[in-house]
Amino acid sequence: MLLLLLSVGLAASVGAFALDHAESVGDGGTRAALSLTASEETLRFVHRGGEPLDVRRLDLRVRVDGVALDHQPSVPFFSASGFRPGPTGPFNSAADAEWTAGETASVIVAGTNDPELTVGSSVSVDVQYDGQPLVRLSAVVR
Repeated sequence: MLLLLLSVGLAASVGAFALDHAESVGDGGTRAALSLTASEETLRFVHRGGEPLDVRRLDLRVRVDGVALDHQPSVPFFSASGFRPGPTGPFNSAADAEWTAGETASVIVAGTNDPELTVGSSVSVDVQYDGQPLVRLSAVVR
């Protein structure tokens, strides 16, 4: 029983610590935890917790090995220069614009965009919400 109580207490502490260190943006102090994974074409974002985000108020700035993509994703969209049509989740203009905890959104970088995502490249994404910094995400292309 003591072990169970310690486990629950530790889990609650870790969860509170993670949410407490989410970036705060906007006048209302919006908090959300996001993560990023990258493959040779796809940038996959997961809303890990916190408040829902209206993707129409997001601005993403993607860099590969420190160099900004020629074409940046303007979410939500269906078809955009530098990206393959049909992003997934709330980044798709046909989907609900509210991005909630547990939801995944992704974009596929087209071969017409530069620099390319290659295995081992470092990708960083600066996410802004209502023009204010939300979080800087990073991943290594696998």
